[in-house]
Amino acid sequence: MKALGETAVLITGGSRGIGSAVAERFASVGMKVIIHYLQAHEAANEVARRCLQYGGDVLTVTADLRSRDQLLRMQEKLELHGFTPDILVNNAGVAHYGLFTDVTEEEWDDNMAINLKGMFMCTQLFAPHMISQKYGRIINVSSVWGLTGASCEVMYSTAKGGVNAFTKALAKELAPSGVTVNAVAPGVVETDMIKHLNAEERALLQSDIPAGRLASPEEIASLVYFLALPESSYITGQVISPNGGWQT
Repeated sequence: MKALGETAVLITGGSRGIGSAVAERFASVGMKVIIHYLQAHEAANEVARRCLQYGGDVLTVTADLRSRDQLLRMQEKLELHGFTPDILVNNAGVAHYGLFTDVTEEEWDDNMAINLKGMFMCTQLFAPHMISQKYGRIINVSSVWGLTGASCEVMYSTAKGGVNAFTKALAKELAPSGVTVNAVAPGVVETDMIKHLNAEERALLQSDIPAGRLASPEEIASLVYFLALPESSYITGQVISPNGGWQT
């Protein structure tokens, strides 16, 4: 096990929401933090500036998770800077709202490419390093809808259900190598993904949640961090859903 200052964590989709909160949580303990983004250059730099206030090393990288070539170039950059990740947080994803009968084939393919294929390719690139050193953490950010399904979110629910199955299967494969694989499946979190809700819809949603409120990104980040700890080595293949008691 490396010292904290030598341990590197890669967060995909780290420029906002849960991803930025995860980046700051790891930076706060002195880990080397890699913030991945696609187009949000300034937002990623702002997250990096906040992380740097903790005194650790921070690197921002851009890549389209749908492109293996771009991911390979990202991997080369990380290796060049000595930032090969020991912890991978597959956080990047996109939601989709609408009737199933209106979903186009192009929308389906793109959603699966970002939410599922990107996670697969990223993990496949960085898992060998973890296997070779007999230590690593892979944490996939899923959704409560991957567990229960949601009307008008069939495509998103399907992709996140795939994330959960991927997590359970890969955990069994990598456990002998000292690498854990877990998923965090949040309920409703205060991020841009719910900005389409109006005040009445938000109030109705909150009334359905036993905790009486939405989650903060920092609360989800705390669970991600816990799963990355050395002390969490016996937790693998789990899909944990912090949702305020909303879905059980």
